[in-house]
Amino acid sequence: MNRKKETIESLKQDVLLNKGATVQEKFDRVVKLVRILRSECPWDRKQTAESLAHLLLEEAYELVHAIDENDESELKKELGDLLLHVVFQVVIAGETGRFDFPDVFDALCDKLIGRHPHVFGDTIAESEQEVLKNWESLKLREKGRRSLLDGVPKAMSELLRAYRVQKKVAGVGFDWESDEGVLRKLQEEIVELREAATREEKEAEFGDILFTIVNYSRFVGANPEDSLRKSTNRFMKRFMKVEDMVRDSGKSWREHSAEELDVLWEKAKKAP
Repeated sequence: MNRKKETIESLKQDVLLNKGATVQEKFDRVVKLVRILRSECPWDRKQTAESLAHLLLEEAYELVHAIDENDESELKKELGDLLLHVVFQVVIAGETGRFDFPDVFDALCDKLIGRHPHVFGDTIAESEQEVLKNWESLKLREKGRRSLLDGVPKAMSELLRAYRVQKKVAGVGFDWESDEGVLRKLQEEIVELREAATREEKEAEFGDILFTIVNYSRFVGANPEDSLRKSTNRFMKRFMKVEDMVRDSGKSWREHSAEELDVLWEKAKKAP
């Protein structure tokens, strides 16, 4: 048995027999487990930072779902799944000597301390708005960016990306004075959509409507991604109740008139 194989076998025994008593020991167990998988499992061994990226996003969405459902058992599991992907990414980077866990921890702490001068320095920030304004100006200086918008991730959902862009520009005063102004703009955009002639024009005007609606969400204190997700979830639950009622009726969907389906929908809305 070669030295590498001996090391892996030792790690296996440690992971199987020792759950750890302290937080550090438990975290070490997770890291050891990922290193074993990278060595022994063909699928895990094949993965790269890039190949895992979409799975990391999926796990983040599953975590949000567990939060929405207020499911403590699932929340614990999904947090673990997300942690697994963080550990996986760091282990992969460590294999090529780029960075390891101490580097990640230091980078995190350095960034948080640097971004909170009102906590760790002499800067005064008495409101959330002042904190956010300081945060954005610090990011610009740290990264040498020319624009506030340089750091908006392109991989975000476009709804959330629009929200992030709008919050950033609002932080420097480039914003509507009130929600009434946004609603007037929304009415203008709807008129322009009605007047659009080509498919391209309709698509552009529809995009402007969505962008304006996202703008309005800030004024009512709502995150558009959260709002749409909750509305979608409500629709799905109500539609499933309609499905049950259609099934119980003994008739197919096609045998129900639009008026009958409206009645079933209203019943579903009133159901607990």
